[in-house]
Amino acid sequence: MATTVTRPLADALPDLDFVTDPDVLAALSHDDAEWAPVGSALAAVRPRTTAQVQAVVAECAARGIPVVTRGAGTGLSGGANAVDGCLVLDLSKMNRILEIDPDNMIAVVQPGVVNNDLKAAVAEHGLWYPPDPASAPWSTIGGNVSTNAGGLCCLKYGVTRDYVLGLEAVVGGPAGSYGTPVRLGHRTTKGVAGYDMVGLFVGSEGTLGVITEITLRLRPARAEAPRTVVGAFGSIVAAGNAVAATTRLGLLPTALELLDRACLQAVEEWKHLGLSATAEALLLAQIDTPGQAGDDEAAALTRCFLDAGAEWAEQSTDEFEAEALFSARRLAYPALERLGPVLTEDVCVPRSAVPRMLATIEEIAARHQVAIATIAHAGDGNLHPLIRTPSGDEQARASAQAAFEEMLTAAIALGGTVTGEHGVGLLKRAGLRQEQEPAVLAMQQAVKQTLDPLNLFNPGKVLGDPAQVVDVTL
Repeated sequence: MATTVTRPLADALPDLDFVTDPDVLAALSHDDAEWAPVGSALAAVRPRTTAQVQAVVAECAARGIPVVTRGAGTGLSGGANAVDGCLVLDLSKMNRILEIDPDNMIAVVQPGVVNNDLKAAVAEHGLWYPPDPASAPWSTIGGNVSTNAGGLCCLKYGVTRDYVLGLEAVVGGPAGSYGTPVRLGHRTTKGVAGYDMVGLFVGSEGTLGVITEITLRLRPARAEAPRTVVGAFGSIVAAGNAVAATTRLGLLPTALELLDRACLQAVEEWKHLGLSATAEALLLAQIDTPGQAGDDEAAALTRCFLDAGAEWAEQSTDEFEAEALFSARRLAYPALERLGPVLTEDVCVPRSAVPRMLATIEEIAARHQVAIATIAHAGDGNLHPLIRTPSGDEQARASAQAAFEEMLTAAIALGGTVTGEHGVGLLKRAGLRQEQEPAVLAMQQAVKQTLDPLNLFNPGKVLGDPAQVVDVTL
């Protein structure tokens, strides 16, 4: 196949770095969603400029070759997985920070820039880029934008969408022939001219075009290191009650994260951070309000945890201990993944419903006899139950899949959503159709068909095949 199809494509694009080695291509053909299906790609290509992306998209459109864009491959929904006969467009080489403008507090970057690399670069100018998914040391800004990633600080500071002012994207459809670059949005703090096309592209998972440049809003760097409050609970539901109490009292920490005992043990066995995993659940909070007001806020949060039933709660005075705890939160997923296949949930419910959702997760785990470890951006209701199964056990895998689907249904019933930040990709397509009414699905399909009439960009993701959505709307 590489000789009959890929060779002419490579000949038409002689200045590009094509990848056809089977092992490398296989590694580039999927993200971290181990349970999502993966198609067979023709090849991968690594452009470095927008002009090269234009050329790739134009050639693929002319030859009827689907384009699946990927960044670092840290996604957890199968959104960057290859489809049969596609070209994988690997944007990892488009990794330049094009501009940092301290006066206007913006940065302009290519999509392959790693999240933490951007944070470090803007910090040298006294600035801060808040979105911080747990994958921030590895995930790219382009991938964060494509899934509208959240993270630990989004409780107080918002998600990726809140920081994207403008985009450059290579598109087709009504904008012109496939391979046409368009600039969306603005560089100004405010701007409401026309429809919000930037908002449409953020979170679209590569289904509307290829994002090649991103203009980001920045904030001033924080004046002092955040305070850390830790609470230990005898059950995960008790920790959920403390989350709901925090909301009722109007407390707004920078981050409010939950880890259960299984997650802590997995991290400790792997990284040996010196953590004690005696409680059934921990709540980790950060408060970055400076001065006495921050001290008062930390004290109020500590009292809130104790009043809600914490076995103990205290402010951490050890900077290294605090860093170890939040490192454990970031490392929880890969630590569990080392132990066997993991099916990762990403449901989000109203904050007041967190205790009920956590109790429901425990009930589902018991009913299906599956092991579920839970981490969560608990403060904003975004829960990540991690369903673990033994390798090669098909019965356990079927039980895990059934538990996964039940959790989606439960989240919707509580007024929640099937994905808070990981995206729909391949794993949540049925959940999306369950959550959203047929008329809304039809509107989204119409947008896709209008902006991408050839169904060239990441076909089959999010909405699924057009026929699936048409069937729903009948």
